[in-house]
Amino acid sequence: MEKINVGVLGFAHGHVDSYCSQWIQNPDMGINVAAGWDHDSERAKTRCSAYNAKHYESADELLAQDDIQAVVIASETSMHADLTVKAAAANKAIVLQKPMALTLEQGERIVNAVKEANVPFTMAWQMRVDPHNIQARELMKSGAFGRVYMVRRRHCLPTQQMGDFEKTWHVNPSLNRDIFADDASHAIDFIYWMLGMPVSVFAELGSLLNPAIPNDNGIAVFRFADGAFGEISCTFTSVAGENVTEIICEKGSIIGNYGDITSCNIDRPAGGVQLKWYLNSENKWIVSDMPEIKQHGERIMGLSRPLAEFLHGKRPPIATVEEGLSVLKMTLACYESYDEGKRVYF
Repeated sequence: MEKINVGVLGFAHGHVDSYCSQWIQNPDMGINVAAGWDHDSERAKTRCSAYNAKHYESADELLAQDDIQAVVIASETSMHADLTVKAAAANKAIVLQKPMALTLEQGERIVNAVKEANVPFTMAWQMRVDPHNIQARELMKSGAFGRVYMVRRRHCLPTQQMGDFEKTWHVNPSLNRDIFADDASHAIDFIYWMLGMPVSVFAELGSLLNPAIPNDNGIAVFRFADGAFGEISCTFTSVAGENVTEIICEKGSIIGNYGDITSCNIDRPAGGVQLKWYLNSENKWIVSDMPEIKQHGERIMGLSRPLAEFLHGKRPPIATVEEGLSVLKMTLACYESYDEGKRVYF
């Protein structure tokens, strides 16, 4: 397999290190981490040295290299739009880290640039390639469970256990808005992936632990055209958890556990299972026979192979640029709903 040379534009988002390390450790994926840039030159030099990649002092210089076919954009969110526009103009395939952008205007710039240049593009959503999530979605859409009434996704982080988290770019409004926009976007994309675009949302957000970390807790309820509900429940002040997914249907339920850092990276109670379902016709719980995931980092690393397959043209995007914009609209609508104290319609 001929290797694809990938350049990294920004090492701010730690997930990119998981992809790079897996590509290096698994040469069969056919990805060469060839180059890197970051506005923080020292950070770029450190990461490029770790991956034996060439360091470039400017993003423009990296993008000018004809032998680099693709880029992973993992900079601070505020830089996503400018870097995507440049990468698309340079005819590079693009992997974009979440969240897509800070504003709708930035998101639309990304969509327009990708469509105008007609370059391969995917969002990097690990929930969409998680094997247990895929099985839950296939079960829900199989028809065996009948009408879907409600899909609930809990997604949590123990940020209070992360030293000096309030000093990181993740909670800097000029770089990333806040932790809800950053990480609740996973759960919002999960709801979108399961049910499509909603017709409305009502949300409550707030800071309950550390005022320096805005919106460390939030709940949003989406309503869909067929009447179904989609709920996200996100707390970034959690030390322990278990249930992450509940899909309530006409003829049964699907339950997922241990699917985020808070629940996966602590000792599990005896008999705890990651995915099970109940069908009225079977009158019993059925436990998934797929291997369980013991550390959340496995899920992030698990995105590296699907990304490689996408870059090699062996699979479609994990999430298209249009889907990325839809999820951004859903995320921003949560803020509008909370700020104005009302249901927001799409």
